[in-house]
Amino acid sequence: MTDLLSDLRAVLPDRAVVTDPDLLVSYQRDEADLCAYGLPAVVVRPRTTAEVAAVVRVAATHGVPVVPQGARTGLAGAANAVDGCVVLSTTAMTEIREIDPVARIAVVQPGVVNSALAGAVAEQGLRYPPDPGSWESSTIGGNVATNAGGMCCVKYGVTSEYVIGLEVVLASGEVLRTGRRTAKGVAGYDLTKLFVGSEGTLGVITEVTVALRPAAGQSLTLVGVFPSTAAAGAAVAAIASEGLTPSLLELLDQTHLGAIEAYRSMGLPTEAKALLLAAADTGERAGADLARIAAVCEAAGASEVYQATDATEAAALLQARRLAHAAMEKFAADTYPGGRGGLIIDDVAVPRGSLASLLDGVEKVAAEYQVPIGVVGHAGDGNMHPNIVVDRADPASLERGRLAFDAIMELGLGLGGTCTGEHGVGLLKREWLAKEIGPVGVRVHQAIKAALDPAGLLNPGKVL
Repeated sequence: MTDLLSDLRAVLPDRAVVTDPDLLVSYQRDEADLCAYGLPAVVVRPRTTAEVAAVVRVAATHGVPVVPQGARTGLAGAANAVDGCVVLSTTAMTEIREIDPVARIAVVQPGVVNSALAGAVAEQGLRYPPDPGSWESSTIGGNVATNAGGMCCVKYGVTSEYVIGLEVVLASGEVLRTGRRTAKGVAGYDLTKLFVGSEGTLGVITEVTVALRPAAGQSLTLVGVFPSTAAAGAAVAAIASEGLTPSLLELLDQTHLGAIEAYRSMGLPTEAKALLLAAADTGERAGADLARIAAVCEAAGASEVYQATDATEAAALLQARRLAHAAMEKFAADTYPGGRGGLIIDDVAVPRGSLASLLDGVEKVAAEYQVPIGVVGHAGDGNMHPNIVVDRADPASLERGRLAFDAIMELGLGLGGTCTGEHGVGLLKREWLAKEIGPVGVRVHQAIKAALDPAGLLNPGKVL
């Protein structure tokens, strides 16, 4: 261990090597509850690609695992440390290196916070659309590593659709550049897409080139109040079948509405079984587009449809949705006080036409296993986040929670869905990834991992 630390200090400034035991504890895990984690031997905070490459080479020399971390806002355990590892934090790599309004690209280091990039490009009349719920704290590198989604995915898609080039430090310490800056280009294998969503298991991302879009037009927002989650799901399917393209289409169930209102009073309709939050950003057409969405909601059984009267009110509705995770953490803490309350956060996506069946099925799972489950998510693209509330101190509660989690996963796959729409696999869903992709898919994954990281030192134990 002494040799490892001395070798790291030889290639990094003193400020970049963290060994204080109290600080090491804070780098053990991301925000996924009930996932295993260990204690790192050291945390390094490089600022340059050269420093990252040097760290990886030193760790390889000593046979020590390297666990890349961003802001640790992930929800699948992908950033969790293993005992004795080197945690490589990219949060000090915060440079926005270029914004090119002609090519409509930005080049950034991985530690740039999502909202900081969005603000910087907005000053030039541009937009970086991916907006995960944690956009005010999550970093671009972490977003790329997990292929993060967000509330605008229904219209604009996930992170991978905007990443056009990467700089990656491989397990050998070599630096690979993928992709290009041009609007078109199909030369060679698409190595950029290979690393997007690989969760730090194939290389350490040190620079990201993203595509930008023109700023959106005027946005208008409405809320539809429904007597059941299944009715809200049916409305989502109807909106899609009508050919409508909202810029946002989110669902909150009654559990979440109550939790958010208890967390921060906002006047939400807590008596509703489900709420759909929809927006249209089509400028002069936004009013007409939103009216069509409202009509579909009413036809699907909405008891009330309410349109925000101005941008301030619309922003408040969006903020309510962004508070869902923090509110459910408080709900779990209040349900099981004394630090016992925990959340198992699911992330299942199904075809839009199967959303009502998924929501109805989750309700039945909650009743069968007698666990509180709140459902929130990106209804417009069929991506739901059932939040299973458990008592960490009660083995029976934990077991019921895990059984409920597995039942929801089985349900989602049975409906033609996927085990993760945006949070990634991490530690939480390894066995479900294997079931989803089958034995041939597993072998291909393992072959790629072995080719790029033969010693298995990059983020070991994650994904597969």
